Amino acid sequence: MKKLRVMLAVIACKMSTKLIRKLGRGGTDFPGKVATKICPDLLGRLSENVKTVIVVGTNGKTTTCRMLEEGIARSGSACIANRSGANLTNGITACFAMNSTAGGKCRAPYAVIECDEAHFRHVTRRMKADVVVITNLFRDQLDRYGDIANTLELLAEGIKNVPEAILCINADCSMTSTLRERFSNPVCSFGVDVPLYEGEVKEVSDALYCPKCGTAYDYDYMTFGHLGGFKCPGCGYSRTAPFAAAEEVLSCDADGYNIRLRLGDEKTEARVGLPGAYNIYNACACAAALSALGFEKEVILGAIGDFKCGFGRMEKFEFGKSDIRMILVKNPAGCNQVLSYLISGGRPAYFIIGLNDFPGDGHDVSWIYDVEYERLKENGNCVTGIMVFGTRAGEMALRLKYAGFDESFITVENDLDKVISAAADREEPVCIMPNYTTMMALRGKIAKRYDLKDFWE
Repeated sequence: MKKLRVMLAVIACKMSTKLIRKLGRGGTDFPGKVATKICPDLLGRLSENVKTVIVVGTNGKTTTCRMLEEGIARSGSACIANRSGANLTNGITACFAMNSTAGGKCRAPYAVIECDEAHFRHVTRRMKADVVVITNLFRDQLDRYGDIANTLELLAEGIKNVPEAILCINADCSMTSTLRERFSNPVCSFGVDVPLYEGEVKEVSDALYCPKCGTAYDYDYMTFGHLGGFKCPGCGYSRTAPFAAAEEVLSCDADGYNIRLRLGDEKTEARVGLPGAYNIYNACACAAALSALGFEKEVILGAIGDFKCGFGRMEKFEFGKSDIRMILVKNPAGCNQVLSYLISGGRPAYFIIGLNDFPGDGHDVSWIYDVEYERLKENGNCVTGIMVFGTRAGEMALRLKYAGFDESFITVENDLDKVISAAADREEPVCIMPNYTTMMALRGKIAKRYDLKDFWE
């Protein structure tokens, strides 16, 4: 009877997915819901004999997953992944069902699964994990997650369900680092040993005080947000030296960074194949996870140096007259990193910002007032103009006026075809910075107009 339920659930998932995609939709959540109704323990059954990495955290999940996929592929092994971004329980179930035989056998020995922080505890109740990567914790979607201390507890609940999983924890994040002391899981941490930017980092911090004694942190150095070489002068809680770390940034160019990477006691030069200094963290997270899985150094170096970025995550488009990059943002920390990328880009760029307030984004958009748009104004030559679109485009335009930009410098445009045309017609580089639902809408239009892959491919 159980085998019949599994078979019916897998078939139902595949049929509903095909039907929805014929209608031009992603078909990522509903099929998994249908399958789970038929067989409630389907996820556990399909993932039973699969070596699984679950990636969770505020920023960097998708890029880290793509790097991990590249590494596993380079090793000669097959891997499944929820590339569509469906990182809730039903979407993850659908991912396994779509990559399994009717009898319930997964077609690959490895799985790389991006998981929503709030759903992590539900997912780990249903399936095991061999490795759990925790990228970082920042304030994000306050109406969903609440304070980051609450998000930390959600992650802790999930870890309780997988006591044998290797934890790849960001050693530079004072929030995630507390987890290594709370659980007996083996740990393979990652981090960055040096500042990523010249001069002092001045950003709104999401973790000012030690969770143990309430004393304000001191820092040997900061990378961005609250990440860096933290230490508490009150109780001594401090950063622990990570297994995988960027010891030095040797050089950078328009397409990425050359770093000195440490893996345990071994040091080597490595290429990080994406611009944006925050991607060095994603590369180190990948290096830690692949090491935890037992892969060799050559596989790790290939994974972080040469991979295809996820849709909307530093994605580069080849339509139009100049370079166009789309970079998803959803919170102040991530947004400030994109501004740092713009300021350090070398060439002035046209800046397009998308802001919706749908459930997938979080209804509260007050976080835009914690983003340092004033830095763009202070570095006036880095942007040639700004276009804003989305349901909260008016508020975004107002925020930019408060930052010092003249109204004539800002264009409000809610016709997506015109937004795409504006990007294509620019002679200078274009940086598109949407939040989640504006990205999905704009990326879908771009895919149809220029015959690109859809987001689930």
